[in-house]
Amino acid sequence: MILGKALLIKLGSVYLALLLIFLMMDVNARPANMSAHKDKSPNSKEENEILPPDHLNGLKMEMDGHLNKDFHQEVFLGKELEEFEEDSEPRRNRKKLKDIFSKVDINKDKSVSAKEMQRWIMEKTEEHFQEAVKENKLNFRAVDPDGDGHVAWDEYRVKFLASKGFNEKEVAEKIKNNEELKIDEETQEVLENLKDRWFQADNPPADQLLNEEEFLSFLHPEHSRGMLKFMVKEIVRDLDQDGDKKLTLSEFISLPVGTVENQQAQDIDDDWVRERRKEFQEVIDANHDGIVTEDELEEYMDPMNEYNALNEAKQMIAVADENQNHNLELEEILKYSEYFTGSKLMDYARNVHEEF
Repeated sequence: MILGKALLIKLGSVYLALLLIFLMMDVNARPANMSAHKDKSPNSKEENEILPPDHLNGLKMEMDGHLNKDFHQEVFLGKELEEFEEDSEPRRNRKKLKDIFSKVDINKDKSVSAKEMQRWIMEKTEEHFQEAVKENKLNFRAVDPDGDGHVAWDEYRVKFLASKGFNEKEVAEKIKNNEELKIDEETQEVLENLKDRWFQADNPPADQLLNEEEFLSFLHPEHSRGMLKFMVKEIVRDLDQDGDKKLTLSEFISLPVGTVENQQAQDIDDDWVRERRKEFQEVIDANHDGIVTEDELEEYMDPMNEYNALNEAKQMIAVADENQNHNLELEEILKYSEYFTGSKLMDYARNVHEEF
């Protein structure tokens, strides 16, 4: 009898331990094929300087083919995006929004039209472009320490592996002597993908060296039509299941084989599929034939496409256009602030009268 009680107590302890482990698990984890939230603070500054980022500001899609969740905020706020992320004080954010509204409203009629929003989107996209150019000067310096204005693939490879924890001098020596590098399979695969991109960024006549402008294309393919095409081909290759170099709706929204552990994870999957289906059918598939070609995806990805900017302006207006006049008034932007800025003005209803 005493032994039975001891056994029960022991089993109870095991059960509590397992329950604790279960409760500590991240039930909010995204599906296996979804990008995690963008890493605002990379682990290694050096790696961040020389490795092409997955996320590019002002592009509708990530480099890995996932939709950019912050796109609307990026093309509405431009370089002011970080200020809204860091500052959640509603009164100050309302003032910032009012200032932005007055800048978008060129004709000062207290209403923003699709044309005015289109012009603003193009301006904010250009801001992201200029910011990338500025950062690239520092990035290029990190891989061109001798300052000769050119970087060879092997020089870049040494810097990349050093950022991954390899001994820079040892790697450089082995590459110089054509000795075999002991690299894990995952790192080797990343290197091969980077090499393809590196040589794609090498403008003709190809000399296997990248100057500062070519290095910008390597890190930011949106700055080069040729690199934009290359990025599109990579995305299609990753999503295309039958090898026809086109995307069907089912290919675009498909989730990898996996087990849904709980209802919350299932809901996240469902939302992700719903968003991708809507984007595919209403935006990317321009001729609505149920197939997305590389050309259609390239037009969709092109951040300086004025037609896309106008389309985007109309969609952004439609989200907050409560009076259905196809324009946006300040009250509407303030009310739907979370869509435009990522910052929800919780006390909007209480403070709206003092604003007007």
